[in-house]
Amino acid sequence: MASDQNETMLDGVQVKKAVLALQAYLKSTSTSESLLLNESQHISLLFTLWRIPKKEQTIRIPLPHGIRTDTAEVCLFTRDEPNMTPDQTERFYKKLLTVKGVKRITEVIPFKVLKTEYKPFEAKRRLLGNFDLFLADSRIYRLLPSHIGKHFYTSKKVPLSVNLQSQQLAQGLERLIQGSTLCVSKKGCCCMARVAHSGMTTDEVVENIMAAVSTIASNLPLKGKSIKIIHLKSQSSVALPIYTSDLGHLALLQEADPQTGSAKKTKDKRKAKKKQKQAQKSSPPAGEAQASDEEVPQLVPIASPSKKAKLETPGTEGLEKAPKPAGVKGGKKGQSPRKPSSPASSKPGTPRTKAPGGGAPGEGLKQKTPKMGRGTPGKIKSAKLAKSAKKAPKTPTQKRIKKVPQSC
Repeated sequence: MASDQNETMLDGVQVKKAVLALQAYLKSTSTSESLLLNESQHISLLFTLWRIPKKEQTIRIPLPHGIRTDTAEVCLFTRDEPNMTPDQTERFYKKLLTVKGVKRITEVIPFKVLKTEYKPFEAKRRLLGNFDLFLADSRIYRLLPSHIGKHFYTSKKVPLSVNLQSQQLAQGLERLIQGSTLCVSKKGCCCMARVAHSGMTTDEVVENIMAAVSTIASNLPLKGKSIKIIHLKSQSSVALPIYTSDLGHLALLQEADPQTGSAKKTKDKRKAKKKQKQAQKSSPPAGEAQASDEEVPQLVPIASPSKKAKLETPGTEGLEKAPKPAGVKGGKKGQSPRKPSSPASSKPGTPRTKAPGGGAPGEGLKQKTPKMGRGTPGKIKSAKLAKSAKKAPKTPTQKRIKKVPQSC
């Protein structure tokens, strides 16, 4: 089934033309230094999906022709064996790999050594640059993210888990070392997988491309229908298209999505109905609300009873005469001297109250009021009241003073 699906997806002739054009470009751009150092560029497949995936996925791709040379550096992280030092653990696993027939692993690092010697940031960066591929024992794989750092993930050199207790250990490790991986993330619709290098022949590159596409298409959701475009490119070249999806695949995706969309819509409708019911329960009906509004009486301000001062009976017995200091003719500067006040008049600056019997002002109790400043309305009112008061009869002493003749 995978081979039939591969034949329908990719055209072998078109793929071979793209590979030949890419190899010709790499030969024309290669320098003398790269030829002397025997450096090769990576050839990769760029997959563009119709829609962004909903979950992350890592697809392991076995290839018929290895993409790593014999000089590639491979590191293996192992667990700490009980009752063994880190050196003893390293020797134990190296011996195990030689017995199983594994020769491509160059270094073995126990987990305790990784925690102690590679704890600094610079040590982790140096470890990342020294190796092309990292493998890890499946028993300690879940503990690695907190010790290797984020740079292993950004550079796409995340260790691959390996079961070191399997009987076919050599075949499994060889498949991982010679194969490739595709990391499908939910952050975008593009992903890339390395499938060959520039030192391989044209037929080997074509075979690797066909095998990689068939494996990836079988592991993606909706098989190959979720792939929109496939490009072939190197590290420094432009992307050459080798496959373009049909618009019918998009229609199939849209048919599959409404099922999930309709389910979401029904859930939203149910939630909206529940909210409406809760709102109806919490709030009373409109008729009851109007009746309750009519029943509530309107608030009317109640006049508080005024406190009336207890006044004595009208008369002049309770009034006191304001004494005038001897030798003082006038008041403050700028004011005319005051006339002698009658018993009925009160002190200046104090308002007079009218007796309840309708008598003249001043025929009640004297009420003390706070002093007011100069020119205040209270002072003006008291002056008017003093003028309007009746003049009292002159005393005998005042008459005598007028009769005495003035000296020449």
